[in-house]
Amino acid sequence: MEKIEYSPMSSGDGEFSPGYNDSPWGQTKPIKGPLIRRVLDGFKRDTSKRITGKGVVGADGKVFDAEAAAIATADSPLHRRLKGRHLQMIAIGGSIGTGLFVGSGKALANGGPASLVMAFALIGIMLYCTVHALGEMAVCFPVAGSFSAYSTRFLDPAWGFAMGWNYALQWLVVLPLEIVAASITIDYWESSISNAAWVAIFLLVIVSINLFGVKGYGEAEFFFALVKVIAVIGFIILGIILDIGGAPGGGYIGGQYWHNPGAFNNGFKGLCSCFVTAAFAFAGTELVGLAAAETANPRKSLPTAVKQVFWRICLFYVISLALVSLLVPYNDPRLIGANSKDTHASPFVIAISNAGIKVLPSIMNVVIMVAVISVGNSAIYGSSRTLAALAEQNQAPKIFAYIDREGRPLVSIVFASTLGLLAFLAATDKAITAFTWMLALSGLSSIFTWGSICLAHIRFRKAWAVQGHTIDELAFTSQPGVIGSYIGFAFNVLVLIAQFWTGFAPVGYGGNSAVDNVSNFFEAYLAAPVVLAFYIPYKIYYRTKVMRSRDMDLHTGRRDLNIAELLAEERAEQGSWPKWKKAYKFFC
Repeated sequence: MEKIEYSPMSSGDGEFSPGYNDSPWGQTKPIKGPLIRRVLDGFKRDTSKRITGKGVVGADGKVFDAEAAAIATADSPLHRRLKGRHLQMIAIGGSIGTGLFVGSGKALANGGPASLVMAFALIGIMLYCTVHALGEMAVCFPVAGSFSAYSTRFLDPAWGFAMGWNYALQWLVVLPLEIVAASITIDYWESSISNAAWVAIFLLVIVSINLFGVKGYGEAEFFFALVKVIAVIGFIILGIILDIGGAPGGGYIGGQYWHNPGAFNNGFKGLCSCFVTAAFAFAGTELVGLAAAETANPRKSLPTAVKQVFWRICLFYVISLALVSLLVPYNDPRLIGANSKDTHASPFVIAISNAGIKVLPSIMNVVIMVAVISVGNSAIYGSSRTLAALAEQNQAPKIFAYIDREGRPLVSIVFASTLGLLAFLAATDKAITAFTWMLALSGLSSIFTWGSICLAHIRFRKAWAVQGHTIDELAFTSQPGVIGSYIGFAFNVLVLIAQFWTGFAPVGYGGNSAVDNVSNFFEAYLAAPVVLAFYIPYKIYYRTKVMRSRDMDLHTGRRDLNIAELLAEERAEQGSWPKWKKAYKFFC
């Protein structure tokens, strides 16, 4: 029989407070009455839950109270309405967008087919280690804010503050970028309707989805991810047919483009530029950890979702791009100067167009449009939940911690949606400049996030051992373990170094002016000084210290009370499985 978890409702002074949320933890009783009243009442604050009171965290203005911050994120009134199927689809295809479908074209042009496949495979290995590390911590501590809260708890509150705002800013600027990208996909059909009209339509759709709460986000992402999964699998089947000569009037292609024009372009620097593009394409994979705080049963659902990231990496990225590299030469003129919004430059569309198939390029363009709407949807979800968690820890204005009776961080959603209005810059002559710098702001954000996740996992495991715990007490353990986190952290550092080099001396920089080279560097590396601008002042003002292993809080936010008994039952059941099922469950 499945265990139901309960949490006492605190009124802020330690007393039990019956009220609106007087029900199993993370759930609310429905409001009775007319529909209009139920809708309006749903926007009111959940009165039975109070975020950490004013002055509790950092009460004296100098000392950061890590324990109070941990309690605040653990006792968040976000609703647990995501089901296992939602998490699995978010993990498999949730954030696949223009980075894969369009941005990979620029990587192919800069580095060649071998560099493209190598870069995505190596970054995929790094992300496999990273997501497993995140999964282990998120199953143990399914708290609001996820990885930014882990940085606060296991590394340094100042670094957690910087990582939280880094991640929030990443998604806040991605929203208008993706809305513009979605509107520009319409240009593929040479529409006469203004882009501004499409911006308004797409923004309205994305905001409406998020106003339905986490259940609306989950259902929308389930549908969007399903479309992307079917499209990629279909492309893989089609790509194999085209490569062996199955195109209308086409002959056998094989690996000829790896020989002419060649497997590599621009040497080692071309490979490094592909690393950066690959890292951007994988951005958003960590959302599965952020969603843990709103999942009905994270101990059961999250491990399965984390394991399925393996298939996402292999199937959607490595295999599909290997086929792209066989079907499109890196010197195809349509790839030159490719940007993240021009779907004509998508190597997936080019591969199908080269085969002479008339209808499929338009279908692929529809898939790209669905993908960018999906990423825009994730942008509001990711930024609003991160802002709410920061506010719960007094690391952002407290108004962002307003969570209504339907479990929506309402003010954070409205704030993120308002920034989406920047998408209307697409109709002005300042569009290219504005979006170039917004893209620069979000560029390296994921690298800092992933590196922090790996380092937090290393420190968590150290504290777990120092405080007398064993690995057997964990409901889910990372398959690559601590060694995988070291590998993931090292890869993130190498990507930062590669990005610095390609930003300082990009491909073809000899023909640029000094002003252009400086501009190119900050476009590539702007996120780094932004992170430092958040970290250093906070560190100095609050005088935070690096968390020591013996002082880390390993109790607040843990949900499973009878973990030893539950694990014993599960392992006894697993022992009776046939070998094929054990192998399947290891990967899925």
